[in-house]
Amino acid sequence: MQIEPQAFDRVLSSMCTEPHPVAREAAERFLATNPGDPGTYPAISSLEDDAIEQLGEIAGLADPAGYVTSGGTEANIQAVRIARERAETATPTVVMPESGHFSFQKAATLLEVDLQLVPTDDDHRADLEAVRACVDDDTALIVGVAGTTEYGRVDPIPELGDIAQSVDAMLHVDAAWGGFVLPFTDHDWNFEHAPVDTMAIDPHKMGQAAVPAGGLLVRAESLLDELAVDTPYLESTSQATLTGTRSGAGVASAVAAMDELWPAGYREQYTRSQANAEWLADALTARGYDVVAPELPLVAADVPAATFEALRDAGWRISRTGTDDLRIVCMPHVTREMLEAFVADLDDLGGQPGTAGTETSPRPAETGPAGANLNSASPSGGSETDQSRTCRNGPTPGSPGDSSSD
Repeated sequence: MQIEPQAFDRVLSSMCTEPHPVAREAAERFLATNPGDPGTYPAISSLEDDAIEQLGEIAGLADPAGYVTSGGTEANIQAVRIARERAETATPTVVMPESGHFSFQKAATLLEVDLQLVPTDDDHRADLEAVRACVDDDTALIVGVAGTTEYGRVDPIPELGDIAQSVDAMLHVDAAWGGFVLPFTDHDWNFEHAPVDTMAIDPHKMGQAAVPAGGLLVRAESLLDELAVDTPYLESTSQATLTGTRSGAGVASAVAAMDELWPAGYREQYTRSQANAEWLADALTARGYDVVAPELPLVAADVPAATFEALRDAGWRISRTGTDDLRIVCMPHVTREMLEAFVADLDDLGGQPGTAGTETSPRPAETGPAGANLNSASPSGGSETDQSRTCRNGPTPGSPGDSSSD
């Protein structure tokens, strides 16, 4: 029996989307090729070079290097790996705001580095004073997020770059989701704006390529040397990727999507998605819900727990932030008609705004590391692991002056 894939007509929580038709066709044609063996498959290897060139143009990097990853998780792990290998300390640490993606917990565990979490400010961005208080001679990498997974916020990337340089650390920007919308905003987030060393940027999110098609960009090709291993039985002699064998589908679809959409198509899509997010935010605000204003095409609001579950029972694929806000991502497949239908169901099923299950204030420290949530470095939502802890040099969560709000 042939199983049909899930439709996207009620998917409001995912950062993946339906691929563009040209990306879908390219993925099918290159499905069986392996960019992990460029000597044997030179055509897909050449396309991967094209993909990195285009990603570099999008991210403000004139002479880019890198490769097409399986997604942001792989790119983030590889960035930590590069920083660990280049660190001059025996005990390298990674400093990251609590809004960082849970993939960094995976990286810390796999690579046995210490992950130090710092609070975010009242607008869910990295608290710069907390970062300054946390870094020291063991800091190998500072992470900034350009489009956070829960609230769509952009950390102060240039300032984080200054802090990284002050302790001779590297700067990694996780723009896995935001990288294809930020070029059309006023934010400073890319290689031109700051001393960024590495970046995650995913064509299979707002870039509308087929899954999996992530991206790792590095400022200098020599950084990839930290990842390289010999490959004696292949036609090529070394490999810097993590997964080895990869389908050419992701590479080809990424190139096809970017050829088709950069820049005008992506600009139009950003404008449409941002307008949808702002429309939804206004609709929820008008109904009395507390809404986090959408800086990028992502809306969070304090919808009651019972209402949230009723909406899920009605078929809506929605998710919550770590502080129980409803979270909706206005991806390319999300139309105004979908949002109107969602709001109509909310009106039919909704409880009163501000009732049980709508906590929006910071959680007490005993619940786990500051901001522990489904997208932060503590995937359990509770206790910290050996590789993840709130920075001991920074503000104590819940203490006077702590501005954590995630």
